[in-house]
Amino acid sequence: MFRTALLACALALPAAALAPAPLHAQTASETTEGTLSLSARGEARLAPDMATVTSGVVTRGDTAADALRANAQAMSGVFRELESAGIARRDIQTAQLSINPVYAPVNRDQPSEQRITGYEARNTVSAIVRDLDDLGATIDALVEAGANQLDGVNFAHSDPREARDEARRNAIAELNRLRDLYGEAAGVEVGPLKSLSEQNVQQPQPMGYARMEAMAADASTEVAPGELVIAVTVTGSWALPR
Repeated sequence: MFRTALLACALALPAAALAPAPLHAQTASETTEGTLSLSARGEARLAPDMATVTSGVVTRGDTAADALRANAQAMSGVFRELESAGIARRDIQTAQLSINPVYAPVNRDQPSEQRITGYEARNTVSAIVRDLDDLGATIDALVEAGANQLDGVNFAHSDPREARDEARRNAIAELNRLRDLYGEAAGVEVGPLKSLSEQNVQQPQPMGYARMEAMAADASTEVAPGELVIAVTVTGSWALPR
């Protein structure tokens, strides 16, 4: 009889009274912690100590074989000149090799008809010049050896790690400056750092175009290396008071 009374009493309790208590109950006064997230960019500059010259030969012939044969003869002189300039074979790489038909001008009366008048062969190589004092003379030697195409000069540095780390330090310094500025402007005390990430590291970029000028018939081409810029972007998050 006693057990029956207890069971009847339990069944009479409201369902809410039997439900388990929530594991993460919050009072009405509790709020979510705020976050301040900022990004900053840091830069560092350094002088290049090497350059990549991209040049080659463009030839034409009545047939594809004629165009390629003439191109191969001219390119042999280019490769010999690069080796004579002290460029190691490991620093010479073929960048482009192609043969394409050359078409006659389009006839207005028959615009859909294309006539092949010959073929064009193009062979381009990239060579790393590790002594910038020889860069201008190397360019002149390539042209004299038969290169009739120069696609440009790309400056670089063999070991940019120190400059990259300087860019990182500059980015962190700017990030901390922005943190203090935002905290002061908002009238809040910024809390401890919650996260820090490096989002973007740019490879060394030239501060403009390489300047190449032929000064005189008996002087080598003048080249201005300028400076390289390394940029790093970092993002940080800080806790804000509740």
